[in-house]
Amino acid sequence: MNSRSNPHLFKPIQVDSIVFMITTEAFYLGECLRLIEAKWQRGSSAEWKSYDFERLSIDICEATGVSLSISTLKRVFGKVSYTNLPSVHTLNTLARFVGYEDWTAFRQQYATPHAPSAASAPSIPPTSHAIASSGRTPRRTLTHWWPLLLIPIALLGYSVLNRKSGSHPLPSASFAFTCDKAVSEGVPNSVVFHYKAPVAPTDSVFIVQTWDMRRKKAVPANGTEYSSIYYHPGYFNAKLVVDTQIVKTQNLMISSGGWLALVDNDPIPLYFTKEEIRRKEGVAVDSTTLARYHLSLLPEAPKVRLFYIKDMEGLSDADFSFETTLSNGFNQGSGVCQYVEVLIQCKNDVFIIPLAAKACTGAINLWTPGKGLSSQEADLSGFGCDLTQFSTLKVVSNHRQVSFFVNGRQAASVSFPHEPSDIVGVQYRFTGTCAVRSARFTSGNRTISLQ
Repeated sequence: MNSRSNPHLFKPIQVDSIVFMITTEAFYLGECLRLIEAKWQRGSSAEWKSYDFERLSIDICEATGVSLSISTLKRVFGKVSYTNLPSVHTLNTLARFVGYEDWTAFRQQYATPHAPSAASAPSIPPTSHAIASSGRTPRRTLTHWWPLLLIPIALLGYSVLNRKSGSHPLPSASFAFTCDKAVSEGVPNSVVFHYKAPVAPTDSVFIVQTWDMRRKKAVPANGTEYSSIYYHPGYFNAKLVVDTQIVKTQNLMISSGGWLALVDNDPIPLYFTKEEIRRKEGVAVDSTTLARYHLSLLPEAPKVRLFYIKDMEGLSDADFSFETTLSNGFNQGSGVCQYVEVLIQCKNDVFIIPLAAKACTGAINLWTPGKGLSSQEADLSGFGCDLTQFSTLKVVSNHRQVSFFVNGRQAASVSFPHEPSDIVGVQYRFTGTCAVRSARFTSGNRTISLQ
């Protein structure tokens, strides 16, 4: 039997119902994304940049145990052209992030949209009766609309995959994940991860050493150990991941052992000795020190980093004061803008505070836990100063309301939304030469001087 011999063959397909089903799914997705915007409190997603999607990916992973890539989030939010519906895995994860068990629960518990009225319903192709009575063959019209025949199949596949994939996470208690450092402090530092994944449903088992879910290492599902080297100090939340679910986490502190200076190289940094950087007041990497390692300031200056990472014994980022005096003496060639970033590193978050020559404050960004400011959208000119001279940066956090002062003048004030986290130290990012004369944290009657 073919379409020519039976004009009623396509009658059971109700195009308006199919369109409504797709419209309904789009409605729920739009509402879910709206809830994510409201929860995340970073304004309209239309204004989000790549960094915002990177942070959202991290927050979703921390909240759900599932990693969604930055490219996936950009597609879902319409930053990248993509005509397909998101996968069941993606929809379930988005629903969990806004407080529902899975996508099915979200659709059932959230307000259901009304069916479109006849006046607002989309235009529908002629019925087979109309085609037959007109004397035209249906082939051309049906060819134009044949993709609609695939929609019920797609919806059925969605339902089957949803049941198959399930919404219940793997039991964390069935997995093991610990680690041991080779040395108590300092870098490089080798770490041995001990893991067990006996109930992993697939061979997709990974170890993620840092917060960055993109930097994961596949390990055998039946294995027990994996070793790696940390070249930078910091506080890391390592993860054991099965497929895309985080089943175990392990906190790892790699302290700097006092002041540490290095030049960023890939994969292994160039480390300076403590004697080379120690000064009567503070620490510094000058042109003489760089020349000793055959590092030139021109045509492109090296990226110099200073670290002081240690256990601050419960110093919270919600209430603290930090003050430091620093300089960047190189202002030639590619270093004309004297860009500096001061990072206050926390166990689960970070402050990134920019400094620059006054003429270059139009291209800087300020980051606080859960909220950032760009000079393209806010006045950050107060972070401009003459860094060839020693300048003072002060940060004061009072119940998560943070004020920033440069040479005694307030440069910005921000209220950050993330939950408080313990501070573990500081990092300075320079281009070319650098010097830090003093740095200290205070909280109440407590003072921690970084010496």
